[in-house]
Amino acid sequence: MLRLAIKTSIAGGAVYYSKEEGIWNEDTEKVYEQYATALHPHVQSVKQQIPLDIPALPSSGEMCFVAKHYYNEGVKNTIHFIHRLPCYLGQWAKKGSDAVKQALDAPAAQPIAANPAPAKK
Repeated sequence: MLRLAIKTSIAGGAVYYSKEEGIWNEDTEKVYEQYATALHPHVQSVKQQIPLDIPALPSSGEMCFVAKHYYNEGVKNTIHFIHRLPCYLGQWAKKGSDAVKQALDAPAAQPIAANPAPAKK
């Protein structure tokens, strides 16, 4: 119960903070530019410490397109799964009933005697 409360509070806090930052408004490009500007000095310091080439952050237009694309793909796949759910449930029920029938039809194991008779010589 405590885990559920912690997870719910973290998710609620994330939604509240993102709403306060303006992510859910129409001006998400401004928020992206704000974060890109704020992260620029940190990226520069990491570049100086680590001798790797870090690619430049994509433009806000590209990020909006990618976010919209993957969101739409997620919605499409979710709707497709819900559409196919009756078929999936039928297949799972058939597999389950076949497994139960197979277990019931299997020959019963021979019972082991509690006190076996001693071997005759």
